Amino acid sequence: MIETIRKTPIKPTAMSDEDDAEEATPAVQLGDGRTVEGAPIARVAARLAWPQTKSDILEKFGETDIRTPDGPQSLATILDSVEDTYFDRRQTFVSAVRDVIGREPIATE
Repeated sequence: MIETIRKTPIKPTAMSDEDDAEEATPAVQLGDGRTVEGAPIARVAARLAWPQTKSDILEKFGETDIRTPDGPQSLATILDSVEDTYFDRRQTFVSAVRDVIGREPIATE
């Protein structure tokens, strides 16, 4: 089978002003509330390649403040309460941290 190549260029279509107005407004309204301090534990866990030892995590992210229901806490402080020294998977690490900080939602006000 032989394919033919189109020799006439395709003309770009002009966008209407209505399309520009739709793109300017955000799809989701963002709140005006205060910012939440600290990083989500899932973000820290996603930046690591697994498996990891506790000491390697502390070396890389020990000073990072993590969001908790009681306000931000350093990851080093949280991991002091964790007995495990080796995390084979991201989920194991996140679960161990959440066992310490709790699984409640983070308050924004």
